[in-house]
Amino acid sequence: MQQPQPRTQEVTGIPGDGALGARYVGAAVKRLEDPRHLRGGGRFVPDIVLPRMLHAAFLRSPHAHARLAAIDVRAAQALPGVEGVLVGADLTALVKPISPRSRLKEFKATRLPPLATEKVRFVGEALAMVAATSRYVAEDALELIDVEYAPLPPVVDMEAAMLPESALLHEELPDNLIVARHFRAGDCRRAFAEAAHVLSARFTTQRHTAAPLETRGAVADSAPGGGRLTLWTSTQIPHLLRTGLAEVLGLPETQVRVVAPDVGGGFGIKGHIFPEEVTLCAASRLLGRPVKWVEDRREDLTSSIHAREHIYEIEVATDGRGVILGLRARIVVDVGAYHVWPWTAAMEPLMAGGFLPGPYRISNYDAATYGVATNKCPVGPYRGVARPASTFAMECTIDLIARRLDLDPAEVRRRNLLTPEEFPYTSASRLVYDSGDYPACLETALRHLDYAEERRRQEELRRQGRCRGIGLACYVELTALGSASPSGPGLEENPASDAASLEMDPSGKVAAKFGITSHGQSLETTLAQVVADEVGVRLEDVTVHQGDTDVSPYGMGTFASRAAVIGGGAAMLAGRDLNAKLRRIAAHLLEANPEDLVLHRGQVYLKGQRQPLLQLAEVARAAYFLNKKLPRDLEPGLTATRYYDPYEGTASNATHAAVVEVDLATGDVSIVKYLVVEDCGKVINPVVVEGQVWGGVAQGIGGALYEHLRYDEHGQLLTASFMDYLVPSAMEMPETDIVHLETPSPHTLGGLKGMGEGGTIAPAGAITNAVNDALRHLGVVLTDLPLTPERVHAALRRASRGA
Repeated sequence: MQQPQPRTQEVTGIPGDGALGARYVGAAVKRLEDPRHLRGGGRFVPDIVLPRMLHAAFLRSPHAHARLAAIDVRAAQALPGVEGVLVGADLTALVKPISPRSRLKEFKATRLPPLATEKVRFVGEALAMVAATSRYVAEDALELIDVEYAPLPPVVDMEAAMLPESALLHEELPDNLIVARHFRAGDCRRAFAEAAHVLSARFTTQRHTAAPLETRGAVADSAPGGGRLTLWTSTQIPHLLRTGLAEVLGLPETQVRVVAPDVGGGFGIKGHIFPEEVTLCAASRLLGRPVKWVEDRREDLTSSIHAREHIYEIEVATDGRGVILGLRARIVVDVGAYHVWPWTAAMEPLMAGGFLPGPYRISNYDAATYGVATNKCPVGPYRGVARPASTFAMECTIDLIARRLDLDPAEVRRRNLLTPEEFPYTSASRLVYDSGDYPACLETALRHLDYAEERRRQEELRRQGRCRGIGLACYVELTALGSASPSGPGLEENPASDAASLEMDPSGKVAAKFGITSHGQSLETTLAQVVADEVGVRLEDVTVHQGDTDVSPYGMGTFASRAAVIGGGAAMLAGRDLNAKLRRIAAHLLEANPEDLVLHRGQVYLKGQRQPLLQLAEVARAAYFLNKKLPRDLEPGLTATRYYDPYEGTASNATHAAVVEVDLATGDVSIVKYLVVEDCGKVINPVVVEGQVWGGVAQGIGGALYEHLRYDEHGQLLTASFMDYLVPSAMEMPETDIVHLETPSPHTLGGLKGMGEGGTIAPAGAITNAVNDALRHLGVVLTDLPLTPERVHAALRRASRGA
């Protein structure tokens, strides 16, 4: 039986709270973080300076695949200012390799040593570390290390890597296929046999990365005599990282502290344990001094985390109206040289196969997904995790159906999108979508775009010789994955819950401590909004603490569009507990019923009244200093800690629309208009949501048009600086219109849904569809990313030759 669905509505104003005025949740509150950062008061890893601190630099492999025959570090050790040189052999007895695990049947584990020992497997893999009195001395010392390499055949092409004759990256494994999964639902054979039309296409997406403003960096400080270890690091997962470090270093977690100070962007790639972090910790313990490392941009591009190098071979069966009857796919993902901790290399292949059907009604599905090891930088989560690639493939397929049947692309989507009456909906890949109104999202986008007028304008410009196109892309994403969500990579330990700990002091101020941590998501603002509403205090009376494992309750971190939903949910539970205790104390002082009292912005009211009866600070002081006057069964103090697990998670969705023009002479693509209609459930702060969407769209445009980590046949990275690896600047970003819809989730506290990744997911599909629409009359169909001028111009030349 289908559950009643929440009503979807367009967000147009600020919510009220009856007689007492507006609530903070839903209001466009200015970011509380901004004054600190604008005044230069932020504290990032590069700002950390400790007494006797050493500076580290890493020697990285120039070869994609080679054995290490010998390493001579004597000259480096003799350089004045060098305090230590470490190679892999120095760490084998002290540190375990990084080797994440999975419950998946077709999973082969890899072992990543903090410093390479017998072999290097990608250009940029670290094999030695120098710790010196300055970074300059450390870099000079690297040049004195003599390494003898025995080159091996590089494995660069993912499809060639799957062949039996391919060289092996890991000799202990039988082949280079380190993860695989097959998705099956319904009867694809029958669906294709009964289809009126069968289309096939091959799509490729290119390897790229997040390129955060702040690169990775860390400072490790071990107390003398092998005592307690503290690691300040630019991470998204302080507590998980503490757990991983303790395991790799062989320490109890009580002996490890991880601090994430201000973090200048993460986007998923900082949600791992990195070999450099492990090596810094080991070095500090061996040398008895703090050791600091901040990577340069070349290291970021060669050795951090890569993503999105996929191949999709798709077959789709439809009836005569364009309704999809069945979908087949072969998906190959280049996952690089190693699994990453904790997510493993399974994340991208499984997400690609799981989300390929998208927001469409597809009952018959057969998809094989493969994660293939190559001599490239390891692949891990990056904003959207595979969905930008799978959405690109599916949305381009929808437009190919429209082209084959001579239908409007919007109409094909109308005929296949899930409707609100079908929720909760279990997809062909067994993902559960709880709520939404996908047709309303599409229709809102068409209305705001003025779709009919844009089509008329397109024809008018075409008669003038200008090529304008319109592209649409719809997607659904599971956010805030709970313990019952089936979309993860089969981790043995599922990071599903998170915690909030609230403490009100005698003055009525609230310290809110969270296991999640911000790297630009405005969590100091949005979580304070939630806490202020739930407890009943003023926003300025809430201080959010995060990122320090000694201060915050154990939490899983910030990733997978989970922070507002799970961290906010924990805040709601803890806030309600604290509110209830405050009302009970206030009721005792006022000789009233707790149920008749309302706490609002630091004052106590009788329900329905506008005149306060007490200041909340008076109630707080009573909780600490007037225990004799309170009920004997009431504990002194005002604290509450709660954990929250959304269990199945919740699904957000959006429709993106792009209007582009293509220069036939150069192949250059200009974005004329860009529109996002998104539904992330209850909106905590529309300004923050819009900022997240704008940032996501920028990264999506980068993946669609510019960014490409290109390797040659020898496994050498050709785009290892911003001279070659192009990211969009403000000049390339179009004006982006954003419309908010709200379909509150029936499964989460407050009806919240995640939205941190959504802006990145759909641009590649929308822009490619727009480019293909602009060039349709010339017979051009582009299916490979990025859509560089060279690639578009080459397609135009082929079309002009009839090739």
